[in-house]
Amino acid sequence: MLLVRAIIRPEKVGIVLSELLSAGYPAVTKMDVYGRGKQKGVKVGEVFYDEIPKEMLLMVVDDADKDDVVKIIMKYSRTGENGHFGDGRIFVSPVEEAYTISTKSKGL
Repeated sequence: MLLVRAIIRPEKVGIVLSELLSAGYPAVTKMDVYGRGKQKGVKVGEVFYDEIPKEMLLMVVDDADKDDVVKIIMKYSRTGENGHFGDGRIFVSPVEEAYTISTKSKGL
C-alpha cells in the first residue's frame, strides 16, 4: 500500500477528483493547505504573498495502482501544455498497515 499526497491548485481539484473517480479511484481525502514552493511566494504589485492557497489530496492505493493514480493527477493538475510554477507536487510514501474502524478489518 502507498500513500499518495498531491498538493495542487484549488481550481484543478474538481477535474482531478472527477477523473480519479472515473478511473475507479473514489477514495480521497481533501484538505485546504497553504504554503510555498521553490518560487518562494509570489509578488503582485507591491504585495508579497508567501503563503499560497492549495488543496492537498490524500489517497491510499495498492502498489499496482500508483502509476495510474500519479499519471491522472499529473495530467489534470498541470496548467497549459508545459505546466507552470505553482502547479504542485506529488509525494508517494509507503503505508505499513490500514484498518477500517467500523469493521475492524485490516487492509484497503
